[in-house]
Amino acid sequence: MTARPPFLAKLTGRAEPDATKRRWRRYPIDPAAWDELCGALGTGLDLVSLWGEPGAVHMALREGDEAVIVTLPCPSGRYPSVGRLHAPAVRLERAVQDLTGLVAEGLPDARPWLDHNRWGVRHPLWSAEPVAADGAPYPFLPVEGEGLHQIPVGPVHAGVIEPGHFRFTVNGEAVVRLEQRLGYAHKGTAALMTGAPLAHAGRLAGRISGDSTVAYALAFALAVEEATGSQVPDRAQWLRGLMAELERLANHLGDIGAIANDAAFAILHAHTGMLREQVLRASHTAFGHRLMMDRIVPGGVAQDLAAEGRAAIAATVGHIRRVFPKLVEVYDETNSLQDRVVGTGVVRPEWVNQFATGGFVGRAAGRAFDARRWAAYAPYHSLTVEPPVFEQGDVNARVWVRIREVEQSLTLIDRMLETLPSDPILAPLGSGPAAGPETEGAALVESFRGDVFFWVRVTAEGRVAACHFRDPSWFQWPLLEAAVEANIVADFPLCNKSFNCAYSGHDG
Repeated sequence: MTARPPFLAKLTGRAEPDATKRRWRRYPIDPAAWDELCGALGTGLDLVSLWGEPGAVHMALREGDEAVIVTLPCPSGRYPSVGRLHAPAVRLERAVQDLTGLVAEGLPDARPWLDHNRWGVRHPLWSAEPVAADGAPYPFLPVEGEGLHQIPVGPVHAGVIEPGHFRFTVNGEAVVRLEQRLGYAHKGTAALMTGAPLAHAGRLAGRISGDSTVAYALAFALAVEEATGSQVPDRAQWLRGLMAELERLANHLGDIGAIANDAAFAILHAHTGMLREQVLRASHTAFGHRLMMDRIVPGGVAQDLAAEGRAAIAATVGHIRRVFPKLVEVYDETNSLQDRVVGTGVVRPEWVNQFATGGFVGRAAGRAFDARRWAAYAPYHSLTVEPPVFEQGDVNARVWVRIREVEQSLTLIDRMLETLPSDPILAPLGSGPAAGPETEGAALVESFRGDVFFWVRVTAEGRVAACHFRDPSWFQWPLLEAAVEANIVADFPLCNKSFNCAYSGHDG
C-alpha cells in the first residue's frame, strides 16, 4: 500500500508563509484549507494547540519533523469548528470562546469552559465586556439509567491540592462516567502578559504552573529568542538543561511515592519524598531557589552554577543512584501494591494517538513522542534521549515510565555536569527579523508532564503584543475520564495521581 504523502508538505507547498524563517512558520489559509486540515487531524497530523485573537483563529500543527501554525481570518467572529471533526479540539475551542468571543460553528459542546461567570467581564482577551454574575448552575451532562447515582467531588479537596470538580456517575461501586469541570485556577496569565515587558512576562510564564516553572520559563524564552533572532551562550543552554532535568527528577520521585501512597503503601511515599527533598535542596544550593523559579530568562539564565552547587547536585545524584534501585525493587515485588496498579486505569494506544498525548500518559500507552528529541533544542541536540515506552497503558506502566525517566535524568545530569561549557550565561536579545514592527516565535519544550507549547508576538519596544501557551494536561485530562470508566470509585485517586494532570497549568 502506498504511504500517504505528508499533509503539511502539501499545505506548505501551496501557501505563502510569513517572511521569517522560524521553525514554526505561520501560514494564512482559507476556509476550504481549514476544513481539509481538520479532516486530516488524528491521522498522523497532530493538533499541538488552538487559540484565537480578535478577527483570527490559529492552529499549531505537527506532522513528523514538520511544524506549522495556520491562521484563519474570521472577521465575522465565527469559524468552522475543529472539534466537530477532531475531539481533542473541543475544550480548546470552548476556551477560545470564553476568552475571545470567537464562535466555533458546529462545536459539539459549546458550554463555557474557563469562564465560571465570576470574572465580572466577558471575553477578556478581546472586548472585556462588563457583565454581572448571574449564578446560573453549570449544565452538567444529563444522566439516565436504572440504578445510577452521582457522586460530586471538589472543587475543594482534602489536603493541599489545586481546585477541580469531578462528577461521577456510578452503578454501585463501578464508575459509569466521569465528567470534569476545570477553570477554577484561571489566573488570566495571557492577559497579564499582554503589554508587559519581556522580563516581567518571563516571570509570569514561570508561574503558570509552579511544578513546571523551569519548563514554562524555557518555552517562553525559546519563543522570545526565536522572535528576536537572539543567540544564547552555550553555558546558559546547558544550565537550562540541567535545571530541566532536576525539575523532572524531583517531580517523578514525588509522583512515584504519591501513587504508592494512594494505594495505601506509605513507606515508599516516605522514601521517595526524602529523595525529592534532597533534589530540591540541591537545586536551592545550585541556583538559589528550590523550584529554580525565575532562573531562566530570555537570553540565557539569571544565575550561574558555582562549585558548591555542582558538588551538591553530584552528591544528590550519587545518593539517588545508590538508593533508588532498592525502592524500585520494593515497588515491583510488593504483591498488594501490584494488585492495585496492574490493569487499573487503562489508556488505549488509539486514544493517545488521537489526542497526541505526551509525557508519561502517552509513553505508557505506546506513543514515544518527546519534545527533547523532536525539537532537539539545546542542550539536547548534543545528548541522547530515548523515551521509555510501554504498551499496557495502566497505572503500573505510567509508574514505570517515571522510573526509567528518573534513571535517564540521572545520566543526563552527569553528562551535563561533565561537559558544562565556560561561556557567559546571558546575552542581549536581538532585534528580530526585519518583518515589521512585531515579530513572533514559538517553542515546544518537554516538561516532566509532557510537551509545553508557547507562542509569543513581540513588539519592537520589547513587550509582549500577544501570547498563548498550552499545558500537556489539555490532552491528558480527557483521557482520564475515559481511563476511569469501569474501574471502582476507590481506584480513582490512584488513576488520578498516575496522570497527575495540572490544574493551574491547564487553567492558565
